[in-house]
Amino acid sequence: MAGQATVTDVHPLHDDELHALDAYWRAANYLSVGQLYLLDNPLLREPLRGEHLKPRLLGHWGTTPGLNFVYAHLNRMIRRRDRNVMYVIGPGHGGPGLLANSWLEGTYSEAYPAVGQDEEGMRRLFREFSFPGGMPSHVAAETPGSIHEGGELGYSLAHAYGAVLDNPDLLVACVIGDGEAETGPLATSWHINKFLNPATDGAVLPILHLNGYKIDNPAVLARIPREELDALLRGCGYVPYYVDGDEPATMHREMAATIDRIMGEIDVIQHSAREGELTGRPQWPVLVLRTPKGWTGPIEVDGMPIEDTWRSHQIPLAEVRENAGHREQLESWLRSYRPAELFDERGAPRPELVAQVPAGGRRMGANPHANGGLLLKPLRLPDFREYASEVTKPGSTMSEPTRVLGRWLRDVMRANDDHRNFRLFGPDETASNRLDAVYDGTAKQWLGELRGTDENLARDGRVIEMLSEHVCQGLLEGYLLTGRHGLLSCYEAFIHIVDSMFNQHAKWLKTSKGLDWRRPVASLNYLLTSHVWRQDHNGFSHQDPGFIDHVMNKKAEIIRVYLPPDTNTLLSVADHCLRSRDYVNVVVAGKNRTPEWLDADEAVLHCARGAGIWEWASSDAGREPDVVMACAGDAPTLEVLAATSILRERLPELAVRVVNIVDLMRLQPASEHPHGMTDAEFDALFTTDRPVLLAYHGYPWLIHRLTYRRRNHRNIHVRGYKEEGTTTTPFDMVVRNDMDRFRLVIDVLDRVPQLGVPAARLRQDMVDTRTRHDAWTRAHGDDLPEVRDWVWQS
Repeated sequence: MAGQATVTDVHPLHDDELHALDAYWRAANYLSVGQLYLLDNPLLREPLRGEHLKPRLLGHWGTTPGLNFVYAHLNRMIRRRDRNVMYVIGPGHGGPGLLANSWLEGTYSEAYPAVGQDEEGMRRLFREFSFPGGMPSHVAAETPGSIHEGGELGYSLAHAYGAVLDNPDLLVACVIGDGEAETGPLATSWHINKFLNPATDGAVLPILHLNGYKIDNPAVLARIPREELDALLRGCGYVPYYVDGDEPATMHREMAATIDRIMGEIDVIQHSAREGELTGRPQWPVLVLRTPKGWTGPIEVDGMPIEDTWRSHQIPLAEVRENAGHREQLESWLRSYRPAELFDERGAPRPELVAQVPAGGRRMGANPHANGGLLLKPLRLPDFREYASEVTKPGSTMSEPTRVLGRWLRDVMRANDDHRNFRLFGPDETASNRLDAVYDGTAKQWLGELRGTDENLARDGRVIEMLSEHVCQGLLEGYLLTGRHGLLSCYEAFIHIVDSMFNQHAKWLKTSKGLDWRRPVASLNYLLTSHVWRQDHNGFSHQDPGFIDHVMNKKAEIIRVYLPPDTNTLLSVADHCLRSRDYVNVVVAGKNRTPEWLDADEAVLHCARGAGIWEWASSDAGREPDVVMACAGDAPTLEVLAATSILRERLPELAVRVVNIVDLMRLQPASEHPHGMTDAEFDALFTTDRPVLLAYHGYPWLIHRLTYRRRNHRNIHVRGYKEEGTTTTPFDMVVRNDMDRFRLVIDVLDRVPQLGVPAARLRQDMVDTRTRHDAWTRAHGDDLPEVRDWVWQS
């Protein structure tokens, strides 16, 4: 905290400071253009020739000079105020700028020692950009100082806000491209300021960069009147500041003065809040920066306007190898930055440039929050066994799994309150998902208007609920990547809204695992509940288990999927997930009252195995089973056990093995996933030649995809969700999808050869019961009593 600064705390640029600042900006621009074009001759010691240039020109120029301009001025502010600042950019394809600045400040060479601050290092910097085996064209995990995978637009502001939660001394400067500002996630993210507590959280400075164009279209916010844009931003709760122009000296002076004013505003807000003088919601500043797209680049190429048009978006000069005129224009462009003034004979930045760089960890490329594993503290986790249900006999008691989990999460909050490093995020569903016990330990953070009828709202809370899955995930990602822990709870059907965000985070984790300078971060944990089999009341729109299928496309070293069948296994899985690092953990669990099958010790053993035989439910002791009844998920487990109960009563001579799968990745071969079974393990569990009837929580074909290499795959028959849903009863949902107990019994009768004619009466009874069920539900609006009241009898 900078103390009691005021809005008049402005330091005008002196001429010598302006010249040094401009030189730094020119150097960053020169290095950015060099990355786009040059293989060799980095300091232009000789005229450019075709062999000095890349054969494939990839990357984006249009946004880069504006990003470099902001970086230079943030460096000035950091040095003057000794502020702790991270830089998040929405225009992710401005990667050349971020790499250029990290090279100038030395953080690139610290991460990649082979790329030194000299001529050879500059050559390597240029060559490796957007080159096979080199750096991506956008900001990514490989970029020092980044927490933001810049390949997809929309998430920068949510990441920035997530980073400053519980980081009171951190400022995140977040550049929002005018194209990115058109995305749904970004448009929603403006409202996160209603949740930011200036007393306990840091600050975000949104910088809306209006350079006018996207790939080949005008940007919406760049084409509306100033009054309309001003009204939009003020309506979202911000105070806009404007810097607009294209003449460098004037822009430097205006930008420096404006950032000084903005920092004074932020300091006043934070100081007032921390002294208890600010009781309402503050109006945070936002900077609107308008510069030409492709600023300082070619004005015109082949008679066509380039600067300040969409044509500068990517590569302004596209034929520099073949076209001598383009090559000459490129050389003139590069020399316009006067590189001899910027780099010494060795190719190192001159002292006046180095003097513009903050020291040590104040460099934005070296900020430890941007490598959050450096700051990560393990959570203190209460012993989950103390919260476990007492199970004296399988199926004899019932509970709501997520309600019990909520009590454990409440105490996770309490145990880590001094570190303030654990949060729960959700789209207006914490209570609906029956996790509301957490409110006994913390409130929902809320800086908006409070009314007498409100419950569990406070300025300082550890739960954030906003009805945007994008925002919840973005906040959680920003929180995790800066060294904290968290959990996102969501209805299963609607987690698809963040499919693409999940993609980006999974790619980030996969890449960061290969970087020795990146430290592991806490896993991204999804709790998916209100799931497909218990959304009978909300209907077809709420019934979709397909997120698991989507997740399974990512790298095995990143993905974990858990389907705990009851309360105690959910507790064990949750404890494991919150201890893990660098994974995406997907946990699917019910919130409704369900039977409890395992006591705490049994649950721990079962979850450690990931899949195993439930001896108490099986009837194959000492002999080869006639059939394997397998299940994955709470509703499938219930149906398999009920089917097994019928078989034990009606066909006592039949040897049935019951296998429960809690860790879905166990089905894969060990060669494909770290949790996978060897062929010997799989064959021992599922046999090599007996029918395997597997009731699965999601779409059946995923199980076939996971097991197609197994010796007994031809005998594996899967029942699951097959897109048959409606508003109905819980049991009717499984009937409609042919995963009910009676259908499973029929499957056994059809698949076990020796049963044949003796089982005809049982098969007829099962068919008749399904028919009776259909009539009963439509007459009474409830399930058959024999189904609704069924209890496992051992």
